Amino acid sequence: MPTRTAPILEQLTNGVPKIFDQAQNSTANHQKNLVSLHKLHCEAANVTEEYHNGDSLKLIGERNFEDVFIGMVGRVLPVKKGTSQADRIIKFVGSYTKFINDKTAEIKKEEDGDDEDTTASRFVARLLRFLLQGFSAKDKIIRYRSVHLLAEMVSHLGEIDEDVYAKLRTALLERIHDRETPIRVQAVTALSKLCGSEDPSEVEDGEQTAVEVLLDILAHDPAAEVRRATLLNLPLTPVTLDSIFGRTRDTDTTMRKLVYSAVLEAHCLTKDGTMGTVHPRVLTIAQRELVIRNGLGDREPEVRASTGSLLGAWVDVARGEAKKEEKGKAIEDDLLALLNLFDLMESTVAEDALLSVFATRADIFDNLEFKDAFWTNLNPERAFLARVFVEHCINTKDDNRLEAALPVVTALAFRIQSDYNDLLKGLQAEEEDRLLRGDAVDDDEDRAKREDERVDREFVIGEMLRLAVNLDYADEIGRRKMFQLVRDMISQDALPESLLALCLDVLRTLSPNERDLIRVVVEVVHELRDPSDADDIVKDPADDGETNFGGTPMTVKATPAAHKTRTEMSTEEQARSDAIDLRCLSLCIGMLERVNGTFEENSTLEGILGELILPAVKSKELLLREKGLVSLGLCCLIARRMALSSFQLFFNQLLQPIPEVLKIRVIQIVVDILMVHDTDFLRKGTVGGEKIVETLLHLLTEEESDKVQALLCIGISKLVLAGMISNEDVLKNLMLIYLSPDTADNQELRQCLSYFFPVYSFSSSINQRRMKEIFIPMFVQLANASRDLEDDQEMVNPSQVGGMFVDWTDPQKAIEIPGQVVDEMIHFDMASDIVKALFRDDVPKEDKKVMCQLLGRLYIPDTVDDDKIRTLKLLLSSLSSRRPLRDTVAKNAFMKFDNAISKKFAKQLEDFNEAEYRQLENLKELFEFLDDIVPIEDGEEIELPKGRARKRRSESVTSDSSTSSTPEVVSPTVSAASSQRVKGKGKGNKKRRLTADGDVSDGESSRVTRTPPPPTRILPKRAAASKKPIVVITISDDDDEDEIEELRSPAPVPKKTSTNKSGKAKAAEVAKVDADIDRLIDEGPSFDSIMDDDDSEDEVDDILAPED
Repeated sequence: MPTRTAPILEQLTNGVPKIFDQAQNSTANHQKNLVSLHKLHCEAANVTEEYHNGDSLKLIGERNFEDVFIGMVGRVLPVKKGTSQADRIIKFVGSYTKFINDKTAEIKKEEDGDDEDTTASRFVARLLRFLLQGFSAKDKIIRYRSVHLLAEMVSHLGEIDEDVYAKLRTALLERIHDRETPIRVQAVTALSKLCGSEDPSEVEDGEQTAVEVLLDILAHDPAAEVRRATLLNLPLTPVTLDSIFGRTRDTDTTMRKLVYSAVLEAHCLTKDGTMGTVHPRVLTIAQRELVIRNGLGDREPEVRASTGSLLGAWVDVARGEAKKEEKGKAIEDDLLALLNLFDLMESTVAEDALLSVFATRADIFDNLEFKDAFWTNLNPERAFLARVFVEHCINTKDDNRLEAALPVVTALAFRIQSDYNDLLKGLQAEEEDRLLRGDAVDDDEDRAKREDERVDREFVIGEMLRLAVNLDYADEIGRRKMFQLVRDMISQDALPESLLALCLDVLRTLSPNERDLIRVVVEVVHELRDPSDADDIVKDPADDGETNFGGTPMTVKATPAAHKTRTEMSTEEQARSDAIDLRCLSLCIGMLERVNGTFEENSTLEGILGELILPAVKSKELLLREKGLVSLGLCCLIARRMALSSFQLFFNQLLQPIPEVLKIRVIQIVVDILMVHDTDFLRKGTVGGEKIVETLLHLLTEEESDKVQALLCIGISKLVLAGMISNEDVLKNLMLIYLSPDTADNQELRQCLSYFFPVYSFSSSINQRRMKEIFIPMFVQLANASRDLEDDQEMVNPSQVGGMFVDWTDPQKAIEIPGQVVDEMIHFDMASDIVKALFRDDVPKEDKKVMCQLLGRLYIPDTVDDDKIRTLKLLLSSLSSRRPLRDTVAKNAFMKFDNAISKKFAKQLEDFNEAEYRQLENLKELFEFLDDIVPIEDGEEIELPKGRARKRRSESVTSDSSTSSTPEVVSPTVSAASSQRVKGKGKGNKKRRLTADGDVSDGESSRVTRTPPPPTRILPKRAAASKKPIVVITISDDDDEDEIEELRSPAPVPKKTSTNKSGKAKAAEVAKVDADIDRLIDEGPSFDSIMDDDDSEDEVDDILAPED
């Protein structure tokens, strides 16, 4: 045996490196090299050595082969990602793992052996242990290559030891959270292949399974590449489908596209042609509609294209294994099978899907035919298909296909009449059956079956009525037939509510003008309310009699011919009267929604206004009152005088405690009236308009119902977006509502404002300037509010707030409007506002840091007026000299912006002279602002000294307390927390804070500059020190006012302390005090530093304190 060992080991040393050298150059020779490498492996495995007297064997050859092989693999691990040679070697190693395990499986099958300890298993186990060492390496390249190599091998590991499997699983779970994205990608790939062999029952309690970990990564990993790798490798099971469908709303476009193309379409059928895991008939209706709705509604064209391709594949497989039929019939059946996958009545997904098929599958659209046999047996799917096809032809202006598809008017009218009569018969039979049964319990299955049949009939009639709107009514006989049919249908109170609006659409198409439509509807209303008139109309010889409703079962009207007051009616008669009034109001609402003329042009409306609408408004029945208010509101939209007289009625309803349903209707009416008659109610400068806006804002901030609050927000946003409201306070309130932590759960409101602010800002430069004006007060207020949150509240941070305003006010994103020039100076002016805000003492340093960082994100145009650029430069230099920033990050950001401005506008700033600049009249306010700024010495902090004065000021800044005797001490910035709204309790405080926000800058300015303004030039320290006693006394105890007045002048101090002493003693004491003061002045800092040095303050107080 030793004689054969040396040649084989020498052959391993030379042969294995040669094989790897060839494998790294091309994948074409991998198969040949796999065979050669396996041959060497088998020869080496035969080299063994006996020990323990032949009882055991040492696998010397295997050990040497593994050493050489691992040595070659180790050379690949430090190679950076992207090197093709290393990638080929990794692929070769993975292929060899598969090759050796397949060979071992063949040998076992031939020999019927079940030995788990084989050459292949030992080789794989040692290679895995080697790779696991690289999982925890500090070098990210080694970690990446180790995990990448394992991902290539994991599908072909064969049988491995339990301990090795446990270590492998643990290592992958650690690497799946690696900080490097490429490593996580490979870890996800490996774990996805490994999770198929995992037994959930063996997982410890509280520990996630591999599938659960992958689902968490799929939903929450920040890197799109990792989510894509998870999506493509995750096993498709009923457990994982919902998470996969959720990725149709992923932020990454490629990710959304892959859900449709690489998952849903690719796995629709299995390899043998049977239904796959994501076959449309396997999915639920909710899942199908979710996928198609998200895909067709996606903002990216490539995602919509992938969804269209998926729908085309669904059309082909929806019927399953179908028999061979003629082409036209097969296409029709395929489309009907597709429509069966969706709910036609509750959503528009089916219509969008069908239109997508028509657009992407020209072979289907061109060969679809509607022959006479199609119309004889209409079901919901057939009626829906015909209607959508006709509307698609109209939208694409395909007149030839439209003419071939449309049915004859008379035939369709008879078809509608027949189905409607069947519907009435079913309703009457159900009513008779209910009366016969009495209180007997009906069979649930039979009742559900009858209900489904009734709903299907209603849907078919509705689709035919929609189709009737698009018919060609050049045929007078057909037109008269359809007109009489629809008129008779709306005159019956048995007509389902869902068909009422569709009948009015057909009636409007058939009516020559609006006046004729109104006349017909008013006649029908009178017929319903007074059945005696209806009998006369039925016998009218003007009717053509073609409708043939005489044989149609109808509900008999039991209303007595004589008119009764409501008090004279029985309970049944009152209910019957209310039901008729509700139907009449529904007719009026449908009619008024389709009328564009004025109320004065249609005098017939006055009758139903006084007889029907106004009594309904006064009714105590909620449904009657609601429909009455809606009808009156619609009348106000076409009648200006009525709107002026009725608006107060609607507005008063909002201020009363009414049901939520009614409040929603009234808000809709009020907003619609304001939109239509804005010049009468919201004209600028009118007191009434301001009060309306104030009331709407009050309701918005005080409303407890999320739905009502969202509707109010939508209405106010529409008015602001339309330019009818231009008050900046409205924008401030909307911003506070938008970012308030109390509206975090009101998604409808948040979504509305998320759309409103960008659209409002980008639609006009004027709007961007308004947003610029509210930026500083809103930023300060929201920043303060974010620091006062409760533990369970969350809110965007000041950096995010500033980022939103910078984006909204970016002049580069403003839409160019003809006749209006884009204002490119908005960000430049915002920079000036930010710098001015940096002078303020009440702004915390963390907020100043955010402001400084925002300066670098502003768009500064290349051309700027000389005065503006010099003004900004003057503000920047004044801030650096008088109020230098202490925070390093803020200072660096500020200096970067300052240097950028100086470099960009160097030519305009060359001859800049502050003295000459002061002479300009239009800059008087700027220099007054700068002259009022108190300069700060080096090393000084902007904080008030300890004492009562500091406490008083602190309370005015950080609390809502108003205990101070001076009104100006209370700062308007106490409303910082006004963006937080506690529902119910404490809403009065919120309103007070919101309204107080308008004068933030004035209040703060009066508080900061309450002391006399300092000189514009910094005086020598010695001169400043002479006023030191005054400053000290000003910040001392203010309870003893008389004592302070006596100490205002320095002369009385020695006199008061020496009234009972001799002249020499008096002179000596005065000299001593003067010497002490001089010593303090010479040794101590300037007078400003006293406010920072508590020890010095105490010493001076002791020296200057009067003696008793």
